[in-house]
Amino acid sequence: MISELSEREKTILGKLSENGAVTVTALAQDLGLSEVTIRGDLKELEDKGWLNRTRGGAAPAIHRDIMERQRERPEQKNAIAKAAAALVQDGDVIMIEAGTTTALIARYLMGKRDIHIVTNSTLVFSYARMNPNLQITMTGGEFRRPTESLVGPIALQTIARLNVRLAFVGTDGFTLERGITTHLMEGAEIVKAMKAHAETTVLVADSSKYGKLGFSTVLPLSDLDLIITDDGLGDGATRDLAEAGIAVRREPSGIKNLELPVRN
Repeated sequence: MISELSEREKTILGKLSENGAVTVTALAQDLGLSEVTIRGDLKELEDKGWLNRTRGGAAPAIHRDIMERQRERPEQKNAIAKAAAALVQDGDVIMIEAGTTTALIARYLMGKRDIHIVTNSTLVFSYARMNPNLQITMTGGEFRRPTESLVGPIALQTIARLNVRLAFVGTDGFTLERGITTHLMEGAEIVKAMKAHAETTVLVADSSKYGKLGFSTVLPLSDLDLIITDDGLGDGATRDLAEAGIAVRREPSGIKNLELPVRN
């Protein structure tokens, strides 16, 4: 999780994201540190899963698009993920779709028991695998590096065989008129499949996504049971959504007493 890194580690990852690779010598010169210190930093970041060390430097362990998105609005994303995780009960079977906010939900399931996660996200897997109380089912499918996701017929067939209580999905943008949207058609099919096999579907998206449009419409907002976002979503937008019958929770407020809305 990017917020748990030191400022120097964040700087190194920033340079890695910008350049696609870094060298020990260049980092030492840029940061005014010894090469021994930089090598130690690179080893720490490799142990944390952020990069792969190479001869004389390092390369990203994940796609640079993911790295950039993980660096954006970390406080809001963590508040949203924490609120989403609070909805999960002991013994639940849940689905988590690929995304930088959705992936963080797995980090906040510590202390819960007998949770079974179905996911198409390798980021979710990287977080969930550290928790012995989580059972993980990967959908399988074709790997898409820019989104750290598994998509395609195999992923869809896996989801179609399963039924869960909660599905947590993300989005590239959402509006009242167009619903939740994405730039990737394959991702849209995953979200639709998860919604079809879940009792309750929850969108987790920071407020910067509101008003943005992806290439493909995935679902109308009326198909969602709840939207969890941050308090950057304006009162006007919140009121418009509420008047349309869309349940919205803005974080960080209300995390302690978060409950699912009851639909008639």
